[in-house]
Amino acid sequence: MTGMEIGIIGGTRGMGHWFADYLKNQGYKVNVAGRTTGMTMTEMAASCQVVVVSVPISVTVEIIEEIGPLLPAASLLMDLTSLKTASVAAMVESSVAAVIGCHPLFGPQISSLKNQHVVLCPARPGKWLAWLKESLEKGGALLVETTPEKHDELMSVVQGLNHFNTVMMGLALSKIAAPIAQLAPFTTPLFVDKVRVVEKVFAENPQLYADIICNNKMMTDIIPIYEQIVAEIKSFVFRGDAEGLAQVLRQNADRLWP
Repeated sequence: MTGMEIGIIGGTRGMGHWFADYLKNQGYKVNVAGRTTGMTMTEMAASCQVVVVSVPISVTVEIIEEIGPLLPAASLLMDLTSLKTASVAAMVESSVAAVIGCHPLFGPQISSLKNQHVVLCPARPGKWLAWLKESLEKGGALLVETTPEKHDELMSVVQGLNHFNTVMMGLALSKIAAPIAQLAPFTTPLFVDKVRVVEKVFAENPQLYADIICNNKMMTDIIPIYEQIVAEIKSFVFRGDAEGLAQVLRQNADRLWP
């Protein structure tokens, strides 16, 4: 679709900025809008055939509800949010445009799309799904299609449980071994790697990870399971029953990797 213009709300930083560069390299004219810079939403809706929302989770629905009614039926409205159920529903309800939810499963630090997973949630895709797939596959992306609900269910494990566990470790470390630098002479490579992840979550963008954990409704099912497991492991530790815990690990290894 030569000559097409694309607008990215939130395209001045993070994933929005990454996709702006990616699409520019494919030859598209890309317009970006930040909090105080770039096009207004009215201008973007008037000139862009594709509009991508890439803003923090907490304001995604609000922005969608603002831009959605401005878009004509022939255009495409997308989002890059880490959670899909609320954003896709908002896009469908607020706009007559085509709607595709998109979740790139990587961060803006990567240099290439090759072999990176991207989830697509086509809700009202029209002609645009073929275009989007082609654009992403040109860069070597590995695409998967699913519903917003299934996406959020799986993300409650891949992101929610993962980040929840990191938060638990970081908060425990803050009570046991703060400042962390005092552990440096005693660290193993694996511990260093884990602490780097903790630092990323706590220091780089805590709001993002808090939103991922707190705004995925499936986490209300995950956390009670986590609490139950902590209680079970606690009982092994307090009894000094290493063999019992090892047996549980072996049994669950067989379940996880049959």
